[in-house]
Amino acid sequence: MGILSSILGFCGFGVGTSIGIVIGYYMFIYFEPTDVKDPVVRPLIEQDSKTLQRLLLEIPQWVKNPDYDRVDWLNKLIENMWPYLDTAICKTAKNIAKPIIAEQIPKYKIDSVEFETLTLGSLPPTFPGMKVYVTGEKELIMEPVLKWAGNPNIIIAVKAFGLKATVQVVDLQVFATPRITLKPLVPSFPCFANICVSLLQKPHVDFGLKLLGADAMSIPGLYKFVQELIKDQVASMYLWPKTLVVPIVDASKAMKRPVGILTVKVLKATKLKKKDLLGASDPYVKLKLTEDALPSKKTTVKNKNLNPEWNEEFNITVKDPESQALEITVYDWEQVGKHDKMGMNVIPLKDLTPDEQKVMTLDLLKNMDPNDVQNKKSRGQIVVEVVYKPFKDLEAQKDIVDPNAVGKAPEGTPAGGGLLVVIVHEAQDVEGKHHTNPYVRLLFKGEDKRTKQVKKNRDPRWGEDFQFTLDEPPTNERLHVEVLSSSKMSLLHPKENLGYVIINLADVVTNRRINEKYNLIDSRNGQIQIELQWKTS
Repeated sequence: MGILSSILGFCGFGVGTSIGIVIGYYMFIYFEPTDVKDPVVRPLIEQDSKTLQRLLLEIPQWVKNPDYDRVDWLNKLIENMWPYLDTAICKTAKNIAKPIIAEQIPKYKIDSVEFETLTLGSLPPTFPGMKVYVTGEKELIMEPVLKWAGNPNIIIAVKAFGLKATVQVVDLQVFATPRITLKPLVPSFPCFANICVSLLQKPHVDFGLKLLGADAMSIPGLYKFVQELIKDQVASMYLWPKTLVVPIVDASKAMKRPVGILTVKVLKATKLKKKDLLGASDPYVKLKLTEDALPSKKTTVKNKNLNPEWNEEFNITVKDPESQALEITVYDWEQVGKHDKMGMNVIPLKDLTPDEQKVMTLDLLKNMDPNDVQNKKSRGQIVVEVVYKPFKDLEAQKDIVDPNAVGKAPEGTPAGGGLLVVIVHEAQDVEGKHHTNPYVRLLFKGEDKRTKQVKKNRDPRWGEDFQFTLDEPPTNERLHVEVLSSSKMSLLHPKENLGYVIINLADVVTNRRINEKYNLIDSRNGQIQIELQWKTS
């Protein structure tokens, strides 16, 4: 009876379940709700902020902050290069860590510490956005947002007292916002001397740590302790304004900063050749250092004189005494047309003994080609007195450490005065009505100095510096700066004023250095960047 009941119960369950499934299926098909509406598709721009945050769980920085730029190209580049970057970074890390480990392990009586495995994994870091600053100084500041959820495999083997222990780092996550500054910018590859890295806030670091194969982070309290310890240690070393400086090239050689002063006194010339039709010449001398973009120094013109005497002295800034040479060229001044070249010669600075005054008599040549037979022809001689005075080593080192520092004035500067240095960097949005070939003219205490001309450019860059030796601080003086344009093709308008500015020099005497952009007067949107330095002896 019991067996029969069990069989009937099992059959009834099977039949009932089958009938229930069939009835449910037909009810679902034939009694489908009619109030169901198609979803409304709307563009993201019409969504409110809460809906966007629900849809986009992680909004990149370039969306939230308009001053951040997208760097998809950089992420794509890193993704494609990551296998090679992984190998290169790991190799560099081993080379850096090896001497440090060798120096530290004797203190703790450890036999050896070695990397058994070191790889950063297959997942590269990403940069959701990057901010770039323009400061007007010789530097480039970037603030990328770094996010890396990597799968590295780092196994370190430690041997001590005949025992071996392994420590493995896995599942590393790093979120940080570093500030990367490339400075100073220099005119030779890679175009910057140092990489300065600092953190704007404490980084988020998370990782797994296995000790002898066991998960050490599962120990209660250890996970949070290690995280906070790493944050505090990294912040104490690199949290802004503290900076990690990585030197790339020697700033003094790359920037070719001034290393000394060459004093040249043009004494006289003898037995010059006649250039004028009336049987005389009007000679003057030009002095210029090779590998230097600064304008030439000029003596006065001696009218109708084949044996002129000048006794005029000039100071020229030297940047590389090993490769630079002094070019001395004598011209015959002409009121109309091009001035005739009477002869030239050069003095290599490496042939001069520092701080030793030397009087030299040089034959005038047509050019510096030793194979040119015309150089055998007599063109007269010129007598000059030269002395090269290098700066002190301490001053040069200070100049390298801080590219924005203002050094001392060279020897010979008046005791109560100093040296005013005017650096014309660049201009923006300067435009003439008839032509735009801008150059800058500086007027100060009767002196007139000019930059080179940049043709057909509304945003010219000069980077030229000019020096004025003063007997007293220019507290009540003003510097007149003009931006002009000239064109030989325009007969009706050969010269045009693109704007000007008058700068009071009281602030530069107080602050020693000013680097600002000035709005040009009589210009619609023109600006010019001028750097002023006041150096005392």
